Amino acid sequence: MRAQPTPINARQGVTRALTIALLLVFGISLTGCGASLTDQMAAGLDAPADDQSNASLSTASLGTTHTTQAPVALPEQAKALALTATPGSSAYKIGPLDLLEISVFKVPDLSKAVQVADVGTINYPLVGEIQAAGRTPQEVERDLTQKLGAKYLQSPQVTVLVKEYNSQRVTVEGAVKKPGVYPLRGPTTLLQSIAMAEGLDKTSASGDVVVFRTSAGKRTGARFDIDAIRSGTADNPTLVAGDVVVVTDSALKTAFSNFMKAIPAAGAFALLF
Repeated sequence: MRAQPTPINARQGVTRALTIALLLVFGISLTGCGASLTDQMAAGLDAPADDQSNASLSTASLGTTHTTQAPVALPEQAKALALTATPGSSAYKIGPLDLLEISVFKVPDLSKAVQVADVGTINYPLVGEIQAAGRTPQEVERDLTQKLGAKYLQSPQVTVLVKEYNSQRVTVEGAVKKPGVYPLRGPTTLLQSIAMAEGLDKTSASGDVVVFRTSAGKRTGARFDIDAIRSGTADNPTLVAGDVVVVTDSALKTAFSNFMKAIPAAGAFALLF
């Protein structure tokens, strides 16, 4: 059985959703600022926008972590870990509930779609149960080739593809019609994630979206303008597993205006803590 999205109650309120995302889930305190975000908001965050721009939050591609002083590239190990969680990457590690497409050249009876069980295994004809989760498709290919070739076929040619990346999920919150947790079934952009949540709540959505991401144990955030992405004047970023997408409404955009200014726009991920 395929995994289904796990929507939450859309009427829980955008205020509660964003407050949880910004304050409770992340416990955000901006690097280089003496007080926590909560304290800063309570104080009104009176620093002018120009001062915020001096924090040297430079634009960079997704997956690069930035401090408020200078851009800092992720360590090689962190880059490798991020790559394994990226649908479509050759280094992608299969996870529970992923759907695999397995084919054997000139043996149609052995070509089938198999879903990875919760425990990380698949059950394949002639071979039986083998471990799939935590391995790349190429590693599973080699395992199946060895087992089929040992007893049943001469020089089998096995291909394993990930058809659905159900183990990789993103959270879409705020002013959308159906907030919830959704699987990444392949490379997924920010606009596609909003479409999975049945689009913006046009009665309240402000057009600003904040994406929160964790890389190498660091919380980062970036702000995007949906209208600019749709018009082609801004990039439509590709999400990674674990991203939290928060669509703000007009009231909250005003309430969090100074905080929003502290998060860089157009894809620059700034270190939050």
